[in-house]
Amino acid sequence: MLNVKLEELPMPTTDRSIDRLVGWFVESFCFVRRKGDATADYGSASPIHRMLRDHFFSQPTKSWDAQELSDELAMTPAALNHHLSRLSQSGLLSYTNEGKGWRTYILRGGSLSRSLELCFSQYGLILEQKMDQLGVSWNREGLALENEIAEESPLPLNLSITDYRPEQEGASELTQWMADFGLLGDRPGNELLKNSVSEQLFTLLLNTGNPISLDDAHEQFGGQKARLGRILERYRACGLVERIPRTDRLGSALWSAMVTQHQRRGEDWLLKKGGFMRLIPEKNHNALLQPLSKGKLTIEMVQNSMQNIRASDQMLLLNLLGGRLPLGYRLIGISIDDSKQNITARLARLLRRIRRVGTMIEEVLTTGDER
Repeated sequence: MLNVKLEELPMPTTDRSIDRLVGWFVESFCFVRRKGDATADYGSASPIHRMLRDHFFSQPTKSWDAQELSDELAMTPAALNHHLSRLSQSGLLSYTNEGKGWRTYILRGGSLSRSLELCFSQYGLILEQKMDQLGVSWNREGLALENEIAEESPLPLNLSITDYRPEQEGASELTQWMADFGLLGDRPGNELLKNSVSEQLFTLLLNTGNPISLDDAHEQFGGQKARLGRILERYRACGLVERIPRTDRLGSALWSAMVTQHQRRGEDWLLKKGGFMRLIPEKNHNALLQPLSKGKLTIEMVQNSMQNIRASDQMLLLNLLGGRLPLGYRLIGISIDDSKQNITARLARLLRRIRRVGTMIEEVLTTGDER
């Protein structure tokens, strides 16, 4: 069964050593769990690194039986089987049981580039089918926020692609889908169970138009905020959820900051250091300062004064006033088709990087030209 996890990494630098390239390849496919910072040898001592570099990539048309690999790599059969299973589940290798009783493994297509193209075709088709399945549960209204500001820095894509499999014990149809997509992490545990916090939170996103702040989630589901935050960030990493400023609460945030700073520092500070003279038209100053001095400023007054000011400038004003605007999480796209288009485009970008590095590996192994 195809079961692979992909992580979006920056392209390798000008260092074109074979160990650097293979190490990047191994990390992109998440074949080895990272531990701490990157090492100087790019993980070249790991068994799966040596197996790819010295066997399947350097001699792509040759088949290797498990006993031969076990002897050459000085590995126990159990450890070897674990690595070969990961490579086979990713779609890079195929195997046969014909012959001497040991499984014989070979790079699909007889070359790294052809193997990758076969894999990428499967990945794209499975992703499309998974997104079609999600469409049944998608009830979110695609409502844009007033003065909406797009997400500035999406997380690097970290996505699992798993072929169809029966539901695991205790799982619901949705939690099984989430586990196959990587939304429940590497070890789902109790989050795989029906009505888990992860399922309830994702169901809320599927049925809610406005972004959900961490405070909203905590108020509804309880528990630890840190845990809820980790769950939502995992959804972001999988490319289905975005985190944007809650500009629908910009008026109330500005009102709170203005009242607080007026009480603490006064009118002169608001004009000079608080950003009034810099960002608010002079004709609107009195409409804010007079009610402030009388303690009668309302959120509606602030919103009326901000109507002709850009959202980015309002955010800057809030920052100068020392206020904070909450961030909200929501599913990407107005419809399931938009969401599918976005995740497909992001996966295609990730696969282009892997394809390019695969080509570089073949060139270096063919020419021996390492730089």
